[in-house]
Amino acid sequence: MTNSASAPATGRGSAPATARGKMSRRGSGGPAPYDFRRPIKLSREHVRTLQIAFETYARSCGTLLTTRLRVVSSVALTSIEQLNYDEYVASLANPTVVALVSLDPLPGTVLMEMSSAAVMTAIDHMLGGPGGPQPERPLTEVEMPLLRGLQERMLGELRYGFETLVDLQPKLREIEYNAQFLRAHQPGDAVVVALFEMKIGTEECVASICVPFNTILPVLEKQETIELTAAERLTRDTAHRNLSTGLSAAPIDVAVRFHPIRMRTDDIVDLRPGDVVPLGHPISMPLDVTVNETVFAHAVPGNQGARLACLVVPSPQEQSKEVGRL
Repeated sequence: MTNSASAPATGRGSAPATARGKMSRRGSGGPAPYDFRRPIKLSREHVRTLQIAFETYARSCGTLLTTRLRVVSSVALTSIEQLNYDEYVASLANPTVVALVSLDPLPGTVLMEMSSAAVMTAIDHMLGGPGGPQPERPLTEVEMPLLRGLQERMLGELRYGFETLVDLQPKLREIEYNAQFLRAHQPGDAVVVALFEMKIGTEECVASICVPFNTILPVLEKQETIELTAAERLTRDTAHRNLSTGLSAAPIDVAVRFHPIRMRTDDIVDLRPGDVVPLGHPISMPLDVTVNETVFAHAVPGNQGARLACLVVPSPQEQSKEVGRL
Protein backbone atom coordinates (compact mmCIF):
# COMPACT_ATOMS: atom_id res chain seq x y z
CA MET A 1 0.00 0.00 0.00
CA THR A 2 1.28 3.53 -0.71
CA ASN A 3 0.28 6.97 0.37
CA SER A 4 0.20 8.17 -3.33
CA ALA A 5 -6.68 -13.19 -44.73
CA SER A 6 -6.76 -12.45 -48.02
CA ALA A 7 -7.46 -14.23 -51.39
CA PRO A 8 -4.28 -15.02 -53.37
CA ALA A 9 -3.44 -12.80 -56.31
CA THR A 10 -3.92 -14.43 -59.68
CA GLY A 11 -0.91 -15.41 -61.72
CA ARG A 12 -0.08 -13.69 -64.97
CA GLY A 13 0.61 -14.94 -68.43
CA SER A 14 3.06 -13.63 -70.97
CA ALA A 15 0.76 -11.24 -72.87
CA PRO A 16 -0.17 -7.75 -71.61
CA ALA A 17 -3.85 -8.70 -71.83
CA THR A 18 -3.29 -11.17 -69.03
CA ALA A 19 -1.14 -8.86 -66.93
CA ARG A 20 -2.28 -8.63 -63.37
CA GLY A 21 -4.14 -5.61 -62.13
CA LYS A 22 -4.12 -4.25 -58.66
CA MET A 23 -3.36 -7.01 -56.22
CA SER A 24 -5.80 -7.52 -53.40
CA ARG A 25 -4.60 -6.48 -50.00
CA ARG A 26 -4.63 -8.78 -47.01
CA GLY A 27 -7.68 -8.16 -44.85
CA SER A 28 -6.89 -6.98 -41.33
CA GLY A 29 -8.23 -8.75 -38.28
CA GLY A 30 -8.33 -5.55 -36.23
CA PRO A 31 -6.37 -2.40 -35.46
CA ALA A 32 -2.62 -2.63 -36.04
CA PRO A 33 0.09 -0.52 -34.36
CA TYR A 34 1.61 2.27 -36.47
CA ASP A 35 5.00 3.86 -35.77
CA PHE A 36 5.09 7.36 -37.24
CA ARG A 37 8.89 7.28 -37.12
CA ARG A 38 8.88 4.25 -39.46
CA PRO A 39 6.06 4.64 -41.98
CA ILE A 40 4.82 1.49 -43.69
CA LYS A 41 3.45 3.15 -46.84
CA LEU A 42 5.18 5.10 -49.57
CA SER A 43 4.15 8.73 -49.93
CA ARG A 44 3.10 10.19 -53.25
CA GLU A 45 6.46 11.95 -53.53
CA HIS A 46 8.30 8.67 -52.95
CA VAL A 47 6.30 6.93 -55.67
CA ARG A 48 7.03 9.77 -58.08
CA THR A 49 10.77 9.53 -57.36
CA LEU A 50 10.72 5.78 -57.97
CA GLN A 51 8.68 6.27 -61.14
CA ILE A 52 11.34 8.56 -62.61
CA ALA A 53 14.13 6.10 -61.74
CA PHE A 54 12.32 3.04 -63.13
CA GLU A 55 11.22 4.87 -66.29
CA THR A 56 14.84 5.81 -66.94
CA TYR A 57 15.80 2.16 -66.44
CA ALA A 58 13.01 0.97 -68.75
CA ARG A 59 14.04 3.24 -71.63
CA SER A 60 17.72 2.33 -71.45
CA CYS A 61 16.87 -1.37 -70.97
CA GLY A 62 14.71 -1.33 -74.11
CA THR A 63 17.61 0.14 -76.08
CA LEU A 64 19.96 -2.47 -74.63
CA LEU A 65 17.71 -5.37 -75.64
CA THR A 66 17.29 -4.01 -79.17
CA THR A 67 21.04 -3.69 -79.75
CA ARG A 68 22.00 -6.89 -77.91
CA LEU A 69 19.34 -9.16 -79.43
CA ARG A 70 19.24 -7.45 -82.84
CA VAL A 71 15.44 -7.34 -82.78
CA VAL A 72 13.07 -4.47 -82.02
CA SER A 73 12.44 -4.53 -78.26
CA SER A 74 10.92 -2.20 -75.69
CA VAL A 75 10.41 -1.97 -71.94
CA ALA A 76 7.80 0.35 -70.41
CA LEU A 77 6.91 0.92 -66.75
CA THR A 78 3.23 0.19 -66.11
CA SER A 79 2.84 0.55 -62.33
CA ILE A 80 4.54 0.67 -58.94
CA GLU A 81 2.81 -1.22 -56.12
CA GLN A 82 3.49 -1.81 -52.45
CA LEU A 83 2.67 -5.38 -51.38
CA ASN A 84 3.59 -8.06 -48.91
CA TYR A 85 6.24 -10.48 -50.11
CA ASP A 86 3.85 -13.46 -50.06
CA GLU A 87 1.37 -11.53 -52.22
CA TYR A 88 4.09 -10.84 -54.77
CA VAL A 89 5.25 -14.46 -54.89
CA ALA A 90 1.67 -15.72 -55.24
CA SER A 91 1.18 -13.47 -58.28
CA LEU A 92 4.08 -14.98 -60.25
CA ALA A 93 3.61 -17.68 -62.87
CA ASN A 94 5.21 -21.09 -62.44
CA PRO A 95 7.68 -21.68 -63.94
CA THR A 96 9.28 -18.26 -64.33
CA VAL A 97 12.83 -16.92 -64.22
CA VAL A 98 13.75 -15.00 -61.05
CA ALA A 99 17.21 -13.50 -60.54
CA LEU A 100 18.37 -12.79 -56.98
CA VAL A 101 20.35 -9.56 -56.93
CA SER A 102 22.26 -7.64 -54.26
CA LEU A 103 22.42 -3.85 -54.54
CA ASP A 104 25.57 -2.88 -52.67
CA PRO A 105 25.81 -0.77 -50.54
CA LEU A 106 22.08 -1.20 -49.80
CA PRO A 107 21.03 -4.19 -47.66
CA GLY A 108 18.55 -6.88 -48.65
CA THR A 109 17.88 -8.95 -51.76
CA VAL A 110 16.17 -7.63 -54.91
CA LEU A 111 14.28 -9.95 -57.27
CA MET A 112 14.28 -9.40 -61.03
CA GLU A 113 11.63 -11.55 -62.72
CA MET A 114 10.91 -12.34 -66.39
CA SER A 115 8.66 -14.93 -67.97
CA SER A 116 10.26 -18.15 -69.19
CA ALA A 117 8.97 -17.53 -72.74
CA ALA A 118 10.60 -14.09 -72.89
CA VAL A 119 13.91 -15.49 -71.59
CA MET A 120 13.91 -18.35 -74.14
CA THR A 121 13.06 -15.90 -76.94
CA ALA A 122 15.92 -13.60 -75.91
CA ILE A 123 18.38 -16.52 -75.87
CA ASP A 124 17.12 -17.71 -79.25
CA HIS A 125 17.80 -14.28 -80.74
CA MET A 126 21.28 -14.18 -79.14
CA LEU A 127 22.03 -17.50 -80.85
CA GLY A 128 20.86 -16.15 -84.20
CA GLY A 129 17.39 -17.71 -84.17
CA PRO A 130 14.11 -16.10 -85.33
CA GLY A 131 12.36 -16.17 -81.94
CA GLY A 132 8.80 -17.43 -82.12
CA PRO A 133 7.18 -20.04 -79.82
CA GLN A 134 9.62 -21.50 -77.30
CA PRO A 135 9.53 -24.63 -75.11
CA GLU A 136 9.10 -24.32 -71.35
CA ARG A 137 12.12 -26.04 -69.82
CA PRO A 138 15.12 -25.25 -67.61
CA LEU A 139 18.07 -23.59 -69.29
CA THR A 140 20.97 -25.71 -70.48
CA GLU A 141 24.61 -25.22 -69.48
CA VAL A 142 25.13 -23.33 -72.72
CA GLU A 143 22.10 -21.06 -72.31
CA MET A 144 22.64 -20.13 -68.65
CA PRO A 145 25.83 -18.05 -69.24
CA LEU A 146 24.02 -16.21 -72.04
CA LEU A 147 21.16 -15.31 -69.70
CA ARG A 148 23.52 -14.25 -66.89
CA GLY A 149 25.44 -12.02 -69.28
CA LEU A 150 22.23 -10.37 -70.51
CA GLN A 151 20.89 -9.81 -67.00
CA GLU A 152 24.19 -8.35 -65.82
CA ARG A 153 23.93 -5.84 -68.65
CA MET A 154 20.36 -5.06 -67.57
CA LEU A 155 21.57 -4.53 -63.99
CA GLY A 156 24.00 -1.97 -65.37
CA GLU A 157 21.02 -0.07 -66.75
CA LEU A 158 19.34 -0.32 -63.33
CA ARG A 159 22.40 1.32 -61.81
CA TYR A 160 22.11 4.10 -64.41
CA GLY A 161 18.41 4.62 -63.61
CA PHE A 162 19.10 5.06 -59.88
CA GLU A 163 22.35 7.03 -60.11
CA THR A 164 20.62 10.28 -59.09
CA LEU A 165 19.40 8.60 -55.88
CA VAL A 166 22.23 6.28 -54.83
CA ASP A 167 25.42 4.83 -56.31
CA LEU A 168 24.47 1.16 -56.71
CA GLN A 169 26.73 -1.79 -57.42
CA PRO A 170 24.25 -4.50 -58.54
CA LYS A 171 25.51 -8.08 -58.40
CA LEU A 172 23.70 -11.09 -59.87
CA ARG A 173 23.82 -13.91 -57.32
CA GLU A 174 21.68 -16.80 -58.57
CA ILE A 175 18.73 -17.66 -60.81
CA GLU A 176 15.66 -19.67 -59.80
CA TYR A 177 12.73 -21.06 -61.80
CA ASN A 178 10.09 -21.43 -59.06
CA ALA A 179 9.35 -18.38 -56.93
CA GLN A 180 7.53 -20.53 -54.36
CA PHE A 181 10.88 -22.00 -53.29
CA LEU A 182 12.49 -18.61 -52.76
CA ARG A 183 13.18 -17.57 -49.18
CA ALA A 184 14.58 -14.15 -49.90
CA HIS A 185 12.24 -12.43 -47.40
CA GLN A 186 9.69 -13.20 -44.71
CA PRO A 187 6.10 -13.65 -45.99
CA GLY A 188 4.79 -10.53 -44.30
CA ASP A 189 7.68 -8.23 -45.28
CA ALA A 190 6.67 -5.13 -47.22
CA VAL A 191 8.10 -4.86 -50.73
CA VAL A 192 7.89 -2.36 -53.59
CA VAL A 193 7.10 -3.98 -56.93
CA ALA A 194 7.69 -2.26 -60.27
CA LEU A 195 5.82 -3.85 -63.20
CA PHE A 196 7.04 -3.49 -66.79
CA GLU A 197 5.52 -4.32 -70.15
CA MET A 198 8.36 -6.01 -72.04
CA LYS A 199 8.40 -6.75 -75.80
CA ILE A 200 11.14 -8.80 -77.46
CA GLY A 201 10.29 -9.05 -81.12
CA THR A 202 6.84 -10.62 -81.20
CA GLU A 203 7.04 -11.96 -77.64
CA GLU A 204 5.32 -9.86 -74.98
CA CYS A 205 5.30 -10.33 -71.21
CA VAL A 206 5.01 -8.51 -67.90
CA ALA A 207 8.34 -8.39 -66.06
CA SER A 208 8.85 -7.15 -62.51
CA ILE A 209 11.45 -5.92 -60.04
CA CYS A 210 10.79 -6.51 -56.33
CA VAL A 211 12.68 -4.28 -53.87
CA PRO A 212 12.40 -4.64 -50.06
CA PHE A 213 10.59 -1.68 -48.52
CA ASN A 214 13.21 -1.23 -45.78
CA THR A 215 15.94 -1.16 -48.43
CA ILE A 216 14.52 1.62 -50.58
CA LEU A 217 12.82 3.81 -47.94
CA PRO A 218 16.03 5.36 -46.45
CA VAL A 219 17.17 6.28 -49.97
CA LEU A 220 13.87 8.01 -50.73
CA GLU A 221 13.82 9.85 -47.39
CA LYS A 222 17.36 11.09 -47.94
CA GLN A 223 16.48 12.30 -51.43
CA GLU A 224 13.38 14.04 -50.06
CA THR A 225 15.53 15.94 -47.55
CA ILE A 226 17.99 16.99 -50.26
CA GLU A 227 15.22 18.26 -52.53
CA LEU A 228 13.67 20.52 -49.89
CA THR A 229 13.86 24.21 -50.73
CA ALA A 230 15.06 26.76 -48.19
CA ALA A 231 11.45 27.83 -47.47
CA GLU A 232 10.31 24.22 -47.01
CA ARG A 233 13.23 23.47 -44.71
CA LEU A 234 12.44 26.60 -42.65
CA THR A 235 8.78 25.54 -42.37
CA ARG A 236 9.77 22.02 -41.25
CA ASP A 237 12.27 23.35 -38.69
CA THR A 238 9.69 25.78 -37.32
CA ALA A 239 7.10 23.01 -36.98
CA HIS A 240 9.62 20.77 -35.20
CA ARG A 241 10.57 23.60 -32.85
CA ASN A 242 6.92 24.36 -32.05
CA LEU A 243 6.21 20.69 -31.39
CA SER A 244 9.21 20.39 -29.07
CA THR A 245 8.18 23.54 -27.20
CA GLY A 246 4.61 22.28 -26.82
CA LEU A 247 5.76 18.93 -25.47
CA SER A 248 8.17 20.59 -23.05
CA ALA A 249 5.36 22.78 -21.67
CA ALA A 250 2.77 19.98 -21.41
CA PRO A 251 1.67 19.45 -17.75
CA ILE A 252 2.15 15.99 -16.21
CA ASP A 253 1.21 14.55 -12.81
CA VAL A 254 4.18 13.97 -10.50
CA ALA A 255 3.88 12.00 -7.24
CA VAL A 256 6.25 11.67 -4.26
CA ARG A 257 5.71 8.43 -2.39
CA PHE A 258 7.10 6.21 0.36
CA HIS A 259 8.16 2.66 -0.37
CA PRO A 260 5.12 0.34 -0.56
CA ILE A 261 4.33 -2.18 2.18
CA ARG A 262 2.36 -5.45 2.29
CA MET A 263 -0.78 -5.84 4.44
CA ARG A 264 -3.22 -8.67 4.94
CA THR A 265 -6.73 -8.24 3.59
CA ASP A 266 -8.37 -8.43 7.05
CA ASP A 267 -6.02 -5.70 8.36
CA ILE A 268 -7.09 -3.41 5.50
CA VAL A 269 -10.79 -4.15 6.14
CA ASP A 270 -10.41 -3.36 9.88
CA LEU A 271 -8.83 0.06 9.29
CA ARG A 272 -10.68 2.96 10.96
CA PRO A 273 -10.13 6.73 10.98
CA GLY A 274 -7.26 7.54 13.36
CA ASP A 275 -5.46 4.20 12.98
CA VAL A 276 -1.71 4.47 12.46
CA VAL A 277 -0.12 2.29 9.77
CA PRO A 278 3.68 1.87 10.09
CA LEU A 279 5.25 2.25 6.65
CA GLY A 280 8.66 0.93 7.59
CA HIS A 281 10.38 3.56 5.43
CA PRO A 282 13.88 4.34 6.89
CA ILE A 283 14.33 7.97 7.90
CA SER A 284 17.60 8.16 5.97
CA MET A 285 16.02 6.75 2.79
CA PRO A 286 14.75 9.37 0.29
CA LEU A 287 11.26 9.14 -1.19
CA ASP A 288 10.54 8.11 -4.79
CA VAL A 289 9.51 10.77 -7.31
CA THR A 290 7.33 9.10 -9.96
CA VAL A 291 5.44 9.83 -13.15
CA ASN A 292 2.97 7.19 -14.33
CA GLU A 293 4.43 4.65 -11.85
CA THR A 294 7.97 5.25 -13.20
CA VAL A 295 10.63 6.39 -10.69
CA PHE A 296 12.78 9.11 -12.25
CA ALA A 297 14.20 10.91 -9.18
CA HIS A 298 14.46 10.83 -5.37
CA ALA A 299 13.60 13.52 -2.82
CA VAL A 300 13.38 14.31 0.91
CA PRO A 301 10.18 15.82 2.36
CA GLY A 302 9.99 19.37 3.69
CA ASN A 303 7.96 22.52 3.40
CA GLN A 304 8.15 25.93 1.77
CA GLY A 305 6.23 28.35 3.97
CA ALA A 306 2.80 26.87 4.58
CA ARG A 307 3.10 24.40 1.67
CA LEU A 308 4.41 20.88 1.70
CA ALA A 309 7.41 20.47 -0.57
CA CYS A 310 10.29 18.13 -1.33
CA LEU A 311 13.94 18.58 -2.23
CA VAL A 312 15.32 16.45 -5.05
CA VAL A 313 18.47 14.63 -3.94
CA PRO A 314 20.86 12.09 -5.51
CA SER A 315 19.62 8.52 -5.68
CA PRO A 316 20.87 6.05 -3.01
CA GLN A 317 23.07 4.38 -5.65
CA GLU A 318 24.73 7.70 -6.53
CA GLN A 319 25.28 8.46 -2.84
CA SER A 320 26.94 5.05 -2.27
CA LYS A 321 29.26 5.68 -5.25
CA GLU A 322 30.26 9.05 -3.80
CA VAL A 323 31.00 7.44 -0.44
CA GLY A 324 33.05 4.72 -2.17
CA ARG A 325 35.18 7.32 -3.94
CA LEU A 326 35.82 9.15 -0.66
